[in-house]
Amino acid sequence: MTFGARALIRLDALQHNLRVIRSACPGTKIMAVIKANAYGHGMLPVAQNISDVDAFAVARLAEAMELRAAGIQTPVVLLAGVSSDVELSRAIQHQFQIVVHCPEQIELLEKHRDGKAVVWLKIDTGMNRLGFDPEQAGELIQRMRDCSAVEDLRLMSHLASADERGNAATANQIATFAELVKNFPGPVSIANSAGALDWPALQGDVWIRPGIMLFGLSPFAEQTAADLGLKPVMQFEARLIAKKPLEKGALVGYGGRYTAPEDTTLGIISAGYGDGYTRHFRSGTPVLINSRKVPLIGNVSMDMIAVDLGKNAEDQVGDVAVLWGDGLPVEEIAPWADAIPYDLVCGVMNREAAKIID
Repeated sequence: MTFGARALIRLDALQHNLRVIRSACPGTKIMAVIKANAYGHGMLPVAQNISDVDAFAVARLAEAMELRAAGIQTPVVLLAGVSSDVELSRAIQHQFQIVVHCPEQIELLEKHRDGKAVVWLKIDTGMNRLGFDPEQAGELIQRMRDCSAVEDLRLMSHLASADERGNAATANQIATFAELVKNFPGPVSIANSAGALDWPALQGDVWIRPGIMLFGLSPFAEQTAADLGLKPVMQFEARLIAKKPLEKGALVGYGGRYTAPEDTTLGIISAGYGDGYTRHFRSGTPVLINSRKVPLIGNVSMDMIAVDLGKNAEDQVGDVAVLWGDGLPVEEIAPWADAIPYDLVCGVMNREAAKIID
């Protein structure tokens, strides 16, 4: 028995979510986004379980190299591209596809003389982060076609506000991109999780890039994963390690920031910000124990949190407390830390090794 906080990673839920994605977006190709350790879920077990997707997307070369070292041969896209000729050579050697989003990366390709890469040219249709101005697209497409280091050219953009239903900016981005690619013969991609679920797909050889929904989290603030037919892949849990009476007026935790309004039972749970349970959680944040929600009280410590179990609590030391997961969606508790679900799942520290459940 482990008493520290740990993540349970349920691969059957991952497969379920992939089926939901394929059903919602028939005919599209799937570039599964597994950067940042698969959003905290474990990049290697996730990739090994869904290796039949059309491609994986990661942020950095080191992540892609880890996949290849584990024997994963599914195509891998480097979303941030490469920053040196050494990185470009490694990408070509391992057949990684690269995103090109700035002039310096184009120059790297044009100077390279040893091998070819599949290139995703990124166009900035309104995110104002990475990518080229749409007015440059025609010139850059031709430039990439003339480049001897480009094996195959593809086009990509990224939606800034697709998670905000009704936001006109998304319609404008899609319209801009659709105009750019209407005569483009190769693969194109613009839809993230929210875009794939809520906006019509472009015509042609379209790739979608599901990330957060793959792991059973909703990209929409007004809906949970369950509303979308998704199942959470991660359950983050810890154990009750102590309980004792707490008298009315007693102060709890560092700084005594919480005062007990009445006699009750104090519970101490083995999770803290050292485990990824952020210190920004406020008193009142729900924690699930023995099928009921109890409130967090006082400040989150590095290794522990305190909860109010109630006056006549029958909970026992060793009982499991769910921090998020079954019965307590991460979407529900994220606002208690002024956070988003992405932030919480990516922050799990895995001081106790995650348990992978097939």
